[in-house]
Amino acid sequence: MKNSYKIRTKRGNLFLRVAEGHFATSHSHINYFIDVTTQKTRLSEASEVAKELVSYYNTTTVVDTVLCLDGTEVIGTCLARELTKGGFMNMNAHQTIYVVTPEHTTGSQLIFRDNIVPMIAGKHVLVLAASVTTGYTAQAAVEAIKYYGGHVAGIAALFATTDDCAGYDVRSIFNPKDLKDFASYPSHECPMCKNGEKIDALVNSFGYSKL
Repeated sequence: MKNSYKIRTKRGNLFLRVAEGHFATSHSHINYFIDVTTQKTRLSEASEVAKELVSYYNTTTVVDTVLCLDGTEVIGTCLARELTKGGFMNMNAHQTIYVVTPEHTTGSQLIFRDNIVPMIAGKHVLVLAASVTTGYTAQAAVEAIKYYGGHVAGIAALFATTDDCAGYDVRSIFNPKDLKDFASYPSHECPMCKNGEKIDALVNSFGYSKL
């Protein structure tokens, strides 16, 4: 990808890979592709992400279940491990945490099968996403949790453009302040399209496909 570079945090081996350009998602057009592939798939990086996020929740929030969106199951498992470590003041009386993923219907709704529902109903569920930009997916997760009788414990993400989604705080490691001019537009209002700039790639939670 053109104009690619890394944004580092205070943790030496935790950074965000980004590329500048014109990208289309299912909900918007953006001028940066935020690549969190290795954070989602490499154990060492997923562990560092979990250590960064756990500080938001380990002493103040009851978490019974981590609901993983965007393929964040490895991070979710590491986060569950951090939340249940004996050295932390974990408020979860069960001292164990479920790590689950939702199923998507053809209409993009989130559902849980009967065998998974007990891990949601009556439980404090933390939503974990790779990114929260438009907020559509995170909001769908919140609605699904409530529909199945769960309690939303919060929303965590690697990258987020907002501090609030569906009335809940969004905690993230990276935000637009880390990018000099990050922008997200509805597809029909995209200034890059109006200027005749071709789309570089289609992007989603799995990655990108060049055009």
